Amino acid sequence: MSKKYVYFFGPEGSDGNASMKNTLGGKGANLAEMSNLGIPVPAGFTLSTDLCTAYYKNNKTYPAEVQGQLMENLAKMEEVMGKKFGSSESPLLLSVRSGARVSMPGMMDTVLNLGLNEETLKGLEANGGKRFAWDSYRRFIQMYGNVVMGIDGHVFEHEIDTLKKEKNVKGDLELTAEDLEELVKRYKEAIKKQNKGEFPTDPMAQLWGAINAVFGSWMNDRAIKYRDMYHIPADWGTAVNVQSMVFGNMGNDCATGVAFTRNPSTGEKVFYGEYLVNAQGEDVVAGIRTPQQITLSGSRKWAEENNVSEEERKANFGSLEEVMPEVYETLVEIYHKLEEHYKDMQDLEFTIQNNKLYMLQTRNGKRTAKAAVRIAVDMVKEGLIDKDTALLRVAPEMIDQLLHPQFIKDEKKKAVTEGKMIARGLPASPGAASGTVVFSAEDAEKAKEAGRKVVLVRIETSPEDIGGMDASEGILTARGGMTSHAAVVARGMGKCCVSGCGVLNISYAEKTFEVDGKVIKEGDTISIDGGTGEVFIGSIPSEAAKFEGDFGELMTWADERRVLKVRTNADTPRDSQVARDFGAEGIGLCRTEHMFFEGDRIKAVREMILADDEAGRRKALEKLIKHQRDDFTGIFRVMEGLPVTVRLLDPPLHEFLPNEEESQKEMAEEMGLTVEQVKEKVEELHEVNPMLGHRGCRLGITYPEITEMQARAIFEAACDLTKDGVKVFPEVMVPLVGKKEEFVMQKEIINRIAEKVFEEKEITVDYMVGTMIEVPRGALTADEIAEEAEFFSFGTNDLTQMCLGYSRDDAGKFIKVYREKGILANDPFASIDQDGVGQLVEIATKKGRKVRSNIKLGVCGEHGGDPASIEFFHKTGLNYVSCSPYRVPIARLAAAQSAINNDLIRDVKVKIEDAYNVIETGLKSLVKLIKKD
Repeated sequence: MSKKYVYFFGPEGSDGNASMKNTLGGKGANLAEMSNLGIPVPAGFTLSTDLCTAYYKNNKTYPAEVQGQLMENLAKMEEVMGKKFGSSESPLLLSVRSGARVSMPGMMDTVLNLGLNEETLKGLEANGGKRFAWDSYRRFIQMYGNVVMGIDGHVFEHEIDTLKKEKNVKGDLELTAEDLEELVKRYKEAIKKQNKGEFPTDPMAQLWGAINAVFGSWMNDRAIKYRDMYHIPADWGTAVNVQSMVFGNMGNDCATGVAFTRNPSTGEKVFYGEYLVNAQGEDVVAGIRTPQQITLSGSRKWAEENNVSEEERKANFGSLEEVMPEVYETLVEIYHKLEEHYKDMQDLEFTIQNNKLYMLQTRNGKRTAKAAVRIAVDMVKEGLIDKDTALLRVAPEMIDQLLHPQFIKDEKKKAVTEGKMIARGLPASPGAASGTVVFSAEDAEKAKEAGRKVVLVRIETSPEDIGGMDASEGILTARGGMTSHAAVVARGMGKCCVSGCGVLNISYAEKTFEVDGKVIKEGDTISIDGGTGEVFIGSIPSEAAKFEGDFGELMTWADERRVLKVRTNADTPRDSQVARDFGAEGIGLCRTEHMFFEGDRIKAVREMILADDEAGRRKALEKLIKHQRDDFTGIFRVMEGLPVTVRLLDPPLHEFLPNEEESQKEMAEEMGLTVEQVKEKVEELHEVNPMLGHRGCRLGITYPEITEMQARAIFEAACDLTKDGVKVFPEVMVPLVGKKEEFVMQKEIINRIAEKVFEEKEITVDYMVGTMIEVPRGALTADEIAEEAEFFSFGTNDLTQMCLGYSRDDAGKFIKVYREKGILANDPFASIDQDGVGQLVEIATKKGRKVRSNIKLGVCGEHGGDPASIEFFHKTGLNYVSCSPYRVPIARLAAAQSAINNDLIRDVKVKIEDAYNVIETGLKSLVKLIKKD
């Protein structure tokens, strides 16, 4: 039996359903599901993702059975729609769209009105009028020419702009049928001039050309870049959806629109969307015309924000609720049905043809982090979903959006008072951004590489701008609504965006934009507020967002559900307080060397390094102990009642000395030495591979006075605070241990100093001594080390570098090539390398627990804030992860999701085992019966 590649959907039901996203793609699966629910969907068929895979595997050719399956389903479409593909009397026209299993807005290609030629145009004209027919034809040539024939879209834009100037009109709708007929001729001539030959007239050739182009767009540059950004595997492929055209551009009883069942920016439970009368779907998202609001309340709010009078609003920007009330009521019924069915906020696309509503798409809508949190919490309260589902609905990485700064209110108010607010657009994606102006995606990417913060200013964004959007602090566009490409993509990225700022007069040639006589040049600084749509000249100070309400409630649910504790990596009282405010349950890594660089401390460190004997080193260390003690006092106080893991001095000593000759001269003068003496010491300390050299515990063993000073500072601070009634739980961590003996030597010093301080202070403090597992030998001898160590903390950054054999900096030079060649699936410095580093973590965990069952195990590398790595650490059975302060909320949510997912997997395994047991029991009974007979 031949493999099925083509799946039908239509009013009478479909071959697929919502569960088949992997085969039909998200769009195809949802079209099938809507058909099954009895929702009006134009008939069509889906070419599966399996066919996409086969297409690329077979050198861009199709299996033999595909042609027959396609013709069979095309005939079904013709029967259902009562039209004939290629007919000159009642032509069936098609849309051809992509549909990956996850939404990739604007990344791949679409062709509308397919099947038109000089003959089929007659039938379209007879049914819809001459202007409609020629408008549809020029749109088809424009899209097909760009998507399938590879002609730059500006070629067609130039032709239509030239014609409008000749006819002295501004809008496309002002062009007559005769004008559009002339435009079609000019389009065809332009195609010839591009050496692309004649425009194809055979409908079947057009169809296969479009299908090839959509499958081909899976591997275009922007789609690849988008997949890389969102870690979407290339072997998933895309489906192709071929669907009967319905027309929103046949007259004033026709329209097209995009809607969300809740506000995608705020999460508010209101129907929200935009539409255009007498238009096709691409017009809404392209931002060519100002869209109208679907609801009356939304329309009035829009008018107020844009200083449009009620009279003008009614006359030119009426809501769908007012203009087509019956269609609006049907749309409301459908959106309620779909949200209730999918139990999630839906993003809808629809077309109205002659006052009849057709649904073209539904999918789980992209939303900001703020909206995601609110929708998840609200749906629990509404009884639509449970808490576990709510927690799984918010991607941990999205929480980072909530950490984005907002403008300080007083500073923003001051900017308004001083007249620095120059424009207001649509609040497309919340947040605040300041940066220098750039006008192209390429310039934005270059600026990011150079370390500069920029705001990307465009007339309207297109999928080709994806890299520049990612590189920018924020995006500002002159055209486009709340559902435009810029708005949708920015929300998905968590980027601040102001769209539809129509007062901007942008010149790409001069690299300027002008507003009311003010000219802003490339390189000038502007600020944009994605929550209000405001645009300002100059930079406005910002502050971190506050966490309360729905977010706090969701985090409470996460804390109830997770097993892993979440600590932070912090070296100052300020960072410690930030982390504690974000819900950190202690410090997993306090890097003491960071304290040595503060103020005049570096001088004392250098004195220690340059000393010729122990006495000289102790003299220098005596200057440091007060600073260390004060730092620990501040951190312990902030973290009262919570554990604080302090890592002893780790980096090689040469890092504290300058390499530049000018800096060496300054140091020599400051310390009363000759430049030669300083250079000699720098050369003496130089190491070929510092990671494997004289650092970590090796420093403490060579110079035990360093460990003594640090231990004394820790325990004196702990004792003084304990006397004041502050609960302190210090954990002293010995870095870079590879042999049990190394740890024992350092532990002896720490315990000896602790006893001495307790005796002097006449008070004792509970403490632990453990080690950082960051070299492979430490992981492999973990059972021996655990005989002495009370805790392990995995330093996954160093462990990754040693395990892979290259550093993060080196990886930047070849990691992209490695990924392209399949050597690496992802960046091991971003998500833990489970085959290598992960095995070492698992080995050390098992060995450590075998010797010391209650050993505390954690992670203090940056992987502790990575959701994919947290999933692994949960399964491995660690006690906690530690990450930077601003990733603590991300880690808390990821830990909860790991617990939920682990339970789901366990439940599935139990069900499989139960089913197996039932089958086994049944077979045994059957065997007994057979034997008995």
